[in-house]
Amino acid sequence: MSIRRIRSALPSAMTLALLALSVSSVSAAPASGVESVIVAYKPGKAAEVRGAVANAGGKIVREIGRASAFAVKLPTAGVAALQASADVDFVEADVKRQVLGSRTSKPAAQALATAVDTPTSGSEIRPYGIAMVQANQLSDALTGNRKLCIIDSGYDRTHPDLAGNYTKGNVTGVNLTSSGTWDSDENSHGSHVAGTIAAIGGNGIGVVGVNPGGHLKLHIAKVFDASGSAESSVVMDAVAACASAGANIISMSLGGGDPSQAERRVFRSLLNEGILTIAAAGNDGNGTTSFPAGYEEVMSVGALDANKARASFSQFNNDVEIAGPGVAVLSTIPPNIESLGLLSVAGTSYDAAAMTGSPRGTATAALYDFGLGKANDAGAAGKVCLIKRGEISFAEKVSRCQASGGVGAVVYNNQPGMLFGTLGETVTSIPSVGTSDTNGAVLTGLVGQNATVGVVPDPAIYSYFNGTSMATPHVSGVAALVWSYFPGCSAKQIRQVLNASAMELGKPGRDIEFGFGLVQAKDAYDRIAKTGCGN
Repeated sequence: MSIRRIRSALPSAMTLALLALSVSSVSAAPASGVESVIVAYKPGKAAEVRGAVANAGGKIVREIGRASAFAVKLPTAGVAALQASADVDFVEADVKRQVLGSRTSKPAAQALATAVDTPTSGSEIRPYGIAMVQANQLSDALTGNRKLCIIDSGYDRTHPDLAGNYTKGNVTGVNLTSSGTWDSDENSHGSHVAGTIAAIGGNGIGVVGVNPGGHLKLHIAKVFDASGSAESSVVMDAVAACASAGANIISMSLGGGDPSQAERRVFRSLLNEGILTIAAAGNDGNGTTSFPAGYEEVMSVGALDANKARASFSQFNNDVEIAGPGVAVLSTIPPNIESLGLLSVAGTSYDAAAMTGSPRGTATAALYDFGLGKANDAGAAGKVCLIKRGEISFAEKVSRCQASGGVGAVVYNNQPGMLFGTLGETVTSIPSVGTSDTNGAVLTGLVGQNATVGVVPDPAIYSYFNGTSMATPHVSGVAALVWSYFPGCSAKQIRQVLNASAMELGKPGRDIEFGFGLVQAKDAYDRIAKTGCGN
């Protein structure tokens, strides 16, 4: 029996599920709760605030020297006491930061994806974004004088397109999680970002990065485990680690919807030290602002597709400063981190995409028409639920199938195309996949037939991702490339030149969708060569 498989993907417009606690909401939480907060101390009052935290029943989990603050976990009842202390500058929530990219399907380029899924295929691909940002028009031979810090989920040192940088001794790092090591990646996002920046070229396999020569020095600050989420204090700790490691550029394909006073202080300190910080603008597809990209000290990067149009998910606001390729970007990932969807009915296989958040596993049973999945149905017990999209969330549909005794779930689209769904934060125990509207029409006629549904590890080591997370490393990589030719230029001047030389895409001058336009490596180089730094 043949079972067709498709890689898991999120829809283009992704919504961040962020915990955003204000100080007032912290105070309103149950007294038995434990809160994560940032406590900033007034000049010279660090010792006093340490004592105040202890007296409030709290524990300092991280020191944030650049913000004159501590990251603290303490009972909710203790927050008011800290707020009232004369030695405390402010208390704020330790808000969440998440990765801002996810896997996607690219049917028109499926042959290309297949060609690079196996590194022994003998093919090397130059992803479209490399030429789009003019990186192929400049040699990266001088980039050994630059160090770029990637704050993300780690770096797969064993990947054939990333190992070359590692074995040359050009990659260092620090692990700020309890997951693996800095040179491993349990999420895949960090390795994808690293590949766009510096995947090795000329080895006859896989892809090439903006800087393919293996000269650029990388420092990896691992802040995300498999969940792709961390508190802002961890990111602040990583930023400090990047600076201590001598980074010239910090690349952050991450963000969240809530600003932080402490975080702003940290990025202001980096600006004053001559470090260029670059972050993803966000994937909500609206005019809201994500942080740290929203701070004026940070370059905010929007995403474009291969036609230089704004990606539908890319946030648009006055903070967007520059743009880069961010749709269906092909890059490096560790094997068996992402998931494949499996679906077969009556001996025939059908394309299926694993629901993001689905547990791995397979189930075989009779196919049962579960309708829209709006109510529990005892008839689904011991069967695979066939569910139509619409009216309620995918998570509710799958949860009701499970509650009814179903052993697996297939959700088919109610509009043209494959269904790429997510369960969000809902935890289920049965495998669930999405499939197309056309497949759904066929499957409704096969109710009662034997069906197999599964979610299994994907051995692929290259994949397409969407996100402003993917646009950000294009810009960061170009910044390192251009700066390597003119190391005497300041971070501020490099930032000015990248903006001044960007390809105009929207309204004349800066606009909310593209900022100053598409980053251009060769044009930035030419501008500095002709007019000098910062002109």
